[in-house]
Amino acid sequence: MTDTRLDVLTIGNAIVDVIADTTDAFLEAEGLTKSSMRLIDAEEAERLYSQMGPARQVSGGCAGNTAAGVSAFGGRAGFVGQVAPDQLGQFYRHDLTAAGVEFTTAALDVGVPTARSMILVTPDGHRTMNTFLGAAQHLPSSALDEQQIRDSAAIYLEGYLWDPETPRYAMIRAIEVAREARRKVAFTLSDTFCIDRHRDGFNELIDGGRIDVLFANQAEIEMLAGVAHLDTAVEAIRGKVETLVVTRGEHGALATRGAERAEAAAEPVGEVVDTTGAGDLFAAGFLFGYSRGKSLEQSLKLGAIAAAEVIQHYGARPEADLRALAGELAA
Repeated sequence: MTDTRLDVLTIGNAIVDVIADTTDAFLEAEGLTKSSMRLIDAEEAERLYSQMGPARQVSGGCAGNTAAGVSAFGGRAGFVGQVAPDQLGQFYRHDLTAAGVEFTTAALDVGVPTARSMILVTPDGHRTMNTFLGAAQHLPSSALDEQQIRDSAAIYLEGYLWDPETPRYAMIRAIEVAREARRKVAFTLSDTFCIDRHRDGFNELIDGGRIDVLFANQAEIEMLAGVAHLDTAVEAIRGKVETLVVTRGEHGALATRGAERAEAAAEPVGEVVDTTGAGDLFAAGFLFGYSRGKSLEQSLKLGAIAAAEVIQHYGARPEADLRALAGELAA
């Protein structure tokens, strides 16, 4: 995949992550389910923010995190997502661009502010996400730079963006452009609630042969297949995509391609501080390896390295040098 300008172009929700420490008691008092993700409106976003402790901000969203991870490995990454012409939108663009990611999608005044997610992290490292989608859910097809898609070896789409109708059409158009240009299409199921709401749409993409690389965690692949057994679920889906990648947290990850199956153990970590972005960074490592022609096992290893690094500190941006951690694998 060397005849392209970008290795990976990610498309997803442009969300500013607002991350703060919390306690289990605070979650209980707020009626929040630990480790869950819920969508909230602007009023609830402001109310919850006023109740949170000191917070740190970083440009986030699954696809944005993955693009930043690809760049941290030394890959050429781009991002497509919608921000509003406000202070958070300016912050998001600067923060992502500073991470080495090409982000040229114009800001758009759609009557709502830039998206933000209030992420509450308990002492055990688990994060509970409260997301106001704002401008992110208004990404139109017209915002796509179709030449940018053609110039990318692969595009990576997040299932979260499938929920609102407007960006869904943008994603479908992006897939069409990529396939016409004979580029690879990667897709992450994102969350079990996405599958619950859009199982038919996801299956239409997968059964129609429009997805080359499918990312899921164990719960997601089992829900998609409709069976609560990992190997049975993998067997049900693997033949429908070129490459299937399934993450299993501390139990590592597996990938299939044709008759091939590879597994990789999770990398050792000193302390789990914040699991925000673990799956996003795993996808970054795998896609970096995939774009460089690495084997399934090598790509899984790169993903495990990135995921292990990011869960040892706050936020979904690597702080250590991923290229140094990967050594020859990143060459």
